[in-house]
Order: sequence, then C-alpha cells, then structure tokens
Amino acid sequence: MTEGTVEYVHVAPEEGAPPQEVDRAEAVARRGLRGDRYFADAGTFADRSGSDLSLIEAEALDGVERDYGITLEPGLHRRNVTTRGVALNHLVGREFLVGDVLCEGTELCEPCSYLERHLAKEGIREALVHRGGLRATIVEGGTIEPGDAVRLA
Repeated sequence: MTEGTVEYVHVAPEEGAPPQEVDRAEAVARRGLRGDRYFADAGTFADRSGSDLSLIEAEALDGVERDYGITLEPGLHRRNVTTRGVALNHLVGREFLVGDVLCEGTELCEPCSYLERHLAKEGIREALVHRGGLRATIVEGGTIEPGDAVRLA
C-alpha cells in the first residue's frame, strides 16, 4: 500500500447540516469525530456499527468529475476525511493509521439515495459506485488534520 495523506477534514454538526471544513478534529475511539453528527449518534447511519469515521479518495472525486461531469466541492460528499494517494477500498478489514489515530476499515461507503437527494445532483449515486469511500471504526483516538499520513498500522 502506498502511503497517502489527508487533504481535508469535515464535520457536520447535525443530520443534514452542511459539512464544515476544520483544521483538526479530535477522533474518539468508538464514537467518531468530536463535533460531528455521528459522534452525537445523530447521523443517518448512526445505528450502523463501524460508522465512526468516513473517508473518500480525492482521486475518486477527480474520476467522478472526469467520467460523469459532476463536481463535488470539498465536503459535499458528506465524508469526514478526503485522502490522496491511498486505495481506501483495500482497507476493508484492515487496521490503518490516519495521523496518530488507529482505525479499522469496516465496509465500503457505497452511495445511497440519501446522498443523491441531499445533493440534488442526478447521477451522483451511479458515479460513486465502488468509489464512495470507506467506513471505519476508530480503535484508538487522537487528532486528524490535513497533511497527516494515511498508512497501514
């Protein structure tokens, strides 16, 4: 696995709220990012185990723009962390570090109808199939900020 980096960190304080870019976020084990809807058990998928943290590849977003003509500004994809240089799909079932935060990939973050309705961008669901990112459990907390390395533990 190539070591990647964090490009952006976002939190949305409540379900449906626009994601806000932050300079750093406190990641709490088995809870999520402090200040995010999932930390407060208020997100659309709050009842789904392994949704502490969501990540998406910048390369996937570049591909959506190239292949479908759909531009997603940072954070609009509703994932917490945007990465570059790491194949997130390969991290399902594996432990990895985001900065000093130990995570375990739980499942692919396949796009849902909620995202398509929320963004009002027709075709976004199809465009993100198999490149919608990764859901992860935070095993050991710490901080996450742009520039942090993403690598196998």
